[in-house]
Amino acid sequence: MTIYQNLIAGEWVGSDATKNINPSDTNEVVGLYADGTAEDTRNAIAAAKAAFPAWSRSGIWERHVILKKAGDEIMARKDELGALLAREEGKTLPEAIGETIRASQIFEFFAGEALRLAGEVIPSVRPNIGVEITRDPLGVIGIITPWNFPIAIPAWKIAPALCYGNTIVFKPAELVPGCSWAIVDILHRAGLPKGVLNLVMGKGSVVGQAMLDSPDVTGITFTGSTGTGRRVASASIEHNRKFQLEMGGKNPMVVLDDADLAVAVEAAANSGFFSTGQRCTASSRLIVTEGIHDKFVAALTEKLKTLVVDNAMKAGTHIGPVVDEKQLKTDTDYIEIGRKEGAKLAFGGELITRETPGFYLQPTLFTEATNQMRISREEIFGPVVSLIRVRDYEEALATANDTPFGLSAGIATTSLKHATHFKRNSEAGMVMVNLPTAGVDFHVPFGGRKGSSYGPREQGKYAAEFYTSVKTAYTLA
Repeated sequence: MTIYQNLIAGEWVGSDATKNINPSDTNEVVGLYADGTAEDTRNAIAAAKAAFPAWSRSGIWERHVILKKAGDEIMARKDELGALLAREEGKTLPEAIGETIRASQIFEFFAGEALRLAGEVIPSVRPNIGVEITRDPLGVIGIITPWNFPIAIPAWKIAPALCYGNTIVFKPAELVPGCSWAIVDILHRAGLPKGVLNLVMGKGSVVGQAMLDSPDVTGITFTGSTGTGRRVASASIEHNRKFQLEMGGKNPMVVLDDADLAVAVEAAANSGFFSTGQRCTASSRLIVTEGIHDKFVAALTEKLKTLVVDNAMKAGTHIGPVVDEKQLKTDTDYIEIGRKEGAKLAFGGELITRETPGFYLQPTLFTEATNQMRISREEIFGPVVSLIRVRDYEEALATANDTPFGLSAGIATTSLKHATHFKRNSEAGMVMVNLPTAGVDFHVPFGGRKGSSYGPREQGKYAAEFYTSVKTAYTLA
């Protein structure tokens, strides 16, 4: 079987390899992917540093053309790349193709942004002096991505980094190297100069740590667990390095008495259980007022009965497998914790056997939960949702905000008054009204508050805040 190698200084570099296993069929090896070393990482950093002076001064048309080519090829290969994503991560094929299309759109957007680079020219308060305000590339960017969106998240970090003239050392999650390798291969063939984009696949404790230890990495953008994010922050402060963190979430979906029941159920089911609940924006806390509580629980339970859990590649599957055995154990451990805490297991919670061996788990709904239970406070990152009964809107809002996280929040209501108040008073970075909490457009800012995020927002024009440094220049006329 072919070993998919790391890309360092424009060359494909061989090394030991690890198996990429399909969570829908653990008998299938998706591919063999390089297992990079600390030395590989240091070589990649050196290559990115050497390539930075020329790339940072490259023409905007060159950047535009390369990013546009990448976006076009991803779109042309959406079915192929979507199938690869579904096989290596376990997301259903329609979701995987949708994510691939989003990656293409992200490259298209930043291809356009490359042509819209701008600054300001303003007068000084002193006579005969002009002031120019511009944005310079940051330098060598370390990119560390998670396994749950293996093509979209790399895209929304790599595309702006290149658009604004930075060079890159990229470490994808160990579980899902395939889509990342494909993106890097596409960009490499699109004409990126040697050393501008370097791929080092491997263990976080090896590759990631080497990136954190290097004083030549001038910025790190990280998406992953809260614990690892704190280590990225600590190491970056030591090097006076700019860093951007996207971490955990325990997102609330509020359902008020006046909600359209069908809309509320659809939003809750999508938010909590689609993508196997493996989204940082998933709403794993449903906060429901008393008047609609019983009807909502009954309707949501009926909805869950219709959802098909099966092989991600199989037509008609709504929910694919959990990504791997370790995450499956985390999910089942939390199900046991919920039982012991006194929450009522209203639906699911059982392992499932399917035609192919995989990590299949029923969508799991706990009712009679409280906001103090561990299942309501800690991120599980699986199809496990706790439902909390509250008296009224005021208690619902307070409960929604009572969390150490603040990424996304939703509300189901037909009241303009409550929708408006919730948008203004939710302590989350993103708020949805009568929509799932997961699902953000590619051209708008993505990010949260409190323990969910740190640093400038990702995506859209706001990406410039992280990937550039502002320069103010004065000229005597």
